[in-house]
Parts: sequence; C-alpha cells; structure tokens
Amino acid sequence: MTAMLPRQRNLTEQAATTAIDTACRLLRLPSIRNEFAEIADRAVKDQMTYRGFLAELLMAECDDRARRRSDRRIKAAGFPRDKSLRTFDFDANPNIDPAVINTLASCEWIKKSQPLCLIGDSGTGKSHMLIALGTEAAMQGYRVRYTLATKLVNELVEAADEKQLNKTIARYGRVDLLCIDELGYMELDRHGAELLFQVLTEREEKNSVAIASNESFGGWTKTFTDPRLCAAIVDRLTFNGTIIETGTDSYRLASTRARTETPAKAS
Repeated sequence: MTAMLPRQRNLTEQAATTAIDTACRLLRLPSIRNEFAEIADRAVKDQMTYRGFLAELLMAECDDRARRRSDRRIKAAGFPRDKSLRTFDFDANPNIDPAVINTLASCEWIKKSQPLCLIGDSGTGKSHMLIALGTEAAMQGYRVRYTLATKLVNELVEAADEKQLNKTIARYGRVDLLCIDELGYMELDRHGAELLFQVLTEREEKNSVAIASNESFGGWTKTFTDPRLCAAIVDRLTFNGTIIETGTDSYRLASTRARTETPAKAS
C-alpha cells in the first residue's frame, strides 16, 4: 500500500514548499512543481482569489502537457528538418498564395480526409511547405508521418519480402496525414508502383495524403510507367484535393545569386 502524506495545517513556507514538491512528484505534475513558486508570488501581487490561483496552476500544467504532446507528435512524424509557415518567404515566390496556405493551416482538409499536391521545380518551396503544413497538423493534434517516396517504396518492397506488407500498409494507413516528398524524382518499377498504390488506396477518403513533386502530372508516366496505374494514382491524389503549383523559378538559386552578386556591385 502506498504511504499517505500527512495532512497538516499552518505549515511554514519551507514546509509547504517541500510538501508541494513531494505531492507534485507523486502526482506527476512537473509543470506545477516547476512553476508554483512563481505563480504563487504573482498571485499575492495580483491579489488573486484561491480559485484564480488554482486555475493558474492547473492551466500551467495543461499548457505544458499540450506542448509536450505536440513535441512528441512532431518528433514521431520524422521530419528531416524544422520548417514553419512563419519562415516561408512568400514574397520570393508569388505563385504561392498566402491566403490559400493560411486556409490549409487550419487543417480542415485533414479533418475531411482530402489530399494536397505541391507541384513545381526544385527550389520553389515545395518541401518547405510540405513540412511546415505537416508540422502545423502535428501541433493541432493530428498524427503525421513524413517520408521520401523512394524510401516508402523500398520499405514496402522489404515488407512484402518479409511477409509483413499488410502490417506496414496498415501502419501507414492509420496516421491522419501522410506526407510523401520527392515523388517523381526517379522511375519506379511496376511492383514498387503497385505497392505505393496500395498505400494510397488504403488511405483513400479516410485519411489525408500530401505530396511534393518536381513533375507535373503529365510527366508522372516517367515515374509510374504503366499508364493505367499512373492515372489511378493521380486520381487518388487529386480527388476533392488542393493542387498548388509552386512554379519553375528557384528562389533558393535566386537568393544565392543575389548574395554573390551584391559584393561585386558594391565594388
């Protein structure tokens, strides 16, 4: 049986601090344990009621737990680097409408299990936007998984060889948002393309898929060499979805040129 803490009245400040620390450890309330002294001082200064002070303590714990859950979801998504909508330079790429992105950031499309396609040349912000919107989804409580297209196909092929395909497809089917980057960078054989198609079929109208591709849909026959399979995949990735064309002008290349040309002009 767990030992009970003795209930005492009129504790000294030091004894009360020790009791709070011990209780927070037992109840697993790390945020209250870390912040109660500061909140208590502020409560005295602001003349809070007892209920107001208790509310401050509990909200501090709730907010911190929400942040930790968000951090865990972002980590579980497997993003290769940190990207946010806040750091995206919309002025550098006028093809991307901030109003459309702000609407996507609300995650209603994920709630409705709709797809998203980001199509454009290298350096136009596709991966940045894919990761940033995936991060927004994770922060709002959705389960997200990021992967490269070739990595996903390789994993599916290995799973098929090891008789684990159904389990792997089910795992990718459970997440609320599957982000597939670099789709279209290399040709997939028919077996790999069919396995990817199975994942997309598993998720169709149940969970969202977001992809980034450097090829327009017309060029996807280079990746999916079977025309009928290619058409079926395009259909699943576009039905009721949002298509954003990020253009052909690399703003990364333009930024590099601007930095290298500025000293020459100055001299």
